[in-house]
Amino acid sequence: MRTLAIDYGERYLGLAITDALGIIPHALPPIVRSEIEADLSAIENLAKEREVGEIVLGFPKRMDNSVGPAAAKVAEFAEQLKKRLGLPVHLVDERLTSAQAHRLMAEAGVPTPRKRIKEHGFADQVILRAFLAQRKADKP
Repeated sequence: MRTLAIDYGERYLGLAITDALGIIPHALPPIVRSEIEADLSAIENLAKEREVGEIVLGFPKRMDNSVGPAAAKVAEFAEQLKKRLGLPVHLVDERLTSAQAHRLMAEAGVPTPRKRIKEHGFADQVILRAFLAQRKADKP
């Protein structure tokens, strides 16, 4: 079963997906945001094409662990995804993932002009790796 990770942004939906075994994450090209119906439709098509069994959505909590307006938007988007796709949607704390993504990009030698778009895929890989690691740790 593949797991799809989504980084919900104002301009882009960053994407990462696991391999067919649900083990190795890799970035996908981001979806350029438009209206909610088009965004949901694009994710629905991707989920069907890639045989996605669950979705991980980065949840932007504040550093003090509170939930602000950005997190509220993500929670609403998660509910819309659940209704539309009928798949489990997991909210995963994404604090500090941007810093980790920047470090990964530097290590990978990603050229500066492409960083803004690529950042979303890197951040989603970080979120997806954290989700998979936690799932593995929770297994007896």
